Amino acid sequence: MTAPLHPAALPANPRPTVVTISSYLLFFYAVLQVISVGVSIPMVTATQEVTEELYAGTAMEGAAVGGVIGSVLGIGISLLFAAGVVVLAIFNNRGKNPSRIVTWVAAGLTLCCTGLGLLATAASGALSGVETGDPNLPTQAELQERIEAALPGWYEPASLAIGILGMLAMLAAAILLALPAANEFFRKPPAMWEPPLPGTGYPMGGQYPGYPQAGAGQYPGQPQQHPAQPPAGPANPADPANPADPTNPTPPAG
Repeated sequence: MTAPLHPAALPANPRPTVVTISSYLLFFYAVLQVISVGVSIPMVTATQEVTEELYAGTAMEGAAVGGVIGSVLGIGISLLFAAGVVVLAIFNNRGKNPSRIVTWVAAGLTLCCTGLGLLATAASGALSGVETGDPNLPTQAELQERIEAALPGWYEPASLAIGILGMLAMLAAAILLALPAANEFFRKPPAMWEPPLPGTGYPMGGQYPGYPQAGAGQYPGQPQQHPAQPPAGPANPADPANPADPTNPTPPAG
């Protein structure tokens, strides 16, 4: 019986609290993304209706269709991103270091995109007075006023709150994954090997490496019979000391 050589069964590192909280924050961000899709539906509807009304009979009459297509693509990207964040949270709970790295990248992208979006929203009021240059087209200020009037009163504060909460959740999740307790959890433990237990036999098929395989009924290291040595045969027929040979009769006693 031989002792198998295999890595020792090491107990799994317990998941620290910071990793668990980070995953909850990622789940929370994904939920916010789904809520933001529902919040953005009134915005898409109002933009389409106002654009079709103001641009009717002008060269920009088909602009509403392009705006709707862009909004639908944005909603699809948001949902895919939310699903990806959920997957990252699951793998982070399992201690997968590549998912932690991707989480940091996703957090950086979220901070950039959300921050730029909030700045663009704040700057839209300052740019609302810019004229289009075509007297037949409505001004940017008129278009913005008509869209804001068509939106429900809760849209702007809800959209702003979702953006800020999502940005903070991703930032906190990324910071928690960088703490020393999380580093210890994501570090891969070194492989340890168990020595063979006493009395379990030789390794490698019952013999030490470097020794020839012993034959049946022969101990390892016992010298074997040289192949050039002739085997012991019958006695010489001409030998008078062999009385059992019928070709060599015993001479009579004289």
